[in-house]
Amino acid sequence: METVKTVVTVKRTSRAKRRRHRRRLPRSDRAAQASQAGRTDQAGSNNVHVRRAGAEDADLYARTAAEGWRESGFAEFVHDMARVYAASQDVDIFLAELDGRAIATGVLSIFDGVAHFAGASTIPDGRRRGAQNALLDHRLRFAAERGCDIALMGALPGSGSQRNAERNGFRIAYTRVKFQRRVNPS
Repeated sequence: METVKTVVTVKRTSRAKRRRHRRRLPRSDRAAQASQAGRTDQAGSNNVHVRRAGAEDADLYARTAAEGWRESGFAEFVHDMARVYAASQDVDIFLAELDGRAIATGVLSIFDGVAHFAGASTIPDGRRRGAQNALLDHRLRFAAERGCDIALMGALPGSGSQRNAERNGFRIAYTRVKFQRRVNPS
């Protein structure tokens, strides 16, 4: 399995000028124009609301993240990682809700003006409703408000995650093998 890493400019600042070694790309106009409520203008996403989750949401966040990966067989691992994210001081966790029900998750880690998006997961019956687009948009604005000028994330080549990233202004920076499963010849 390969992973595509993508890089985008969140906000141009004087700090961005010092980062000449990094490629800068424009943020999508749609992300800039989205409402402050964390909603997108994508079809089907009008009832999706994104919020930063607190410590009291750790269990809901972990269960929702795990459910999104159940079909792939990674639910237990994702649940454990989600608990680590939720307990980490330098990580912000987010929930996307549809009609008051958690359907998707996302993570944001910020260091030295760089925003790293991770932890994307959508429960099966919540897919194709704009939840990940709303999460990307909300986290981009959240990061920009905190002075970030670069954002990065990973996605499987050609996946819905990659398409959502590109809709939100991300562009492919490079492709590398991040995880690889070994096949037993027996």
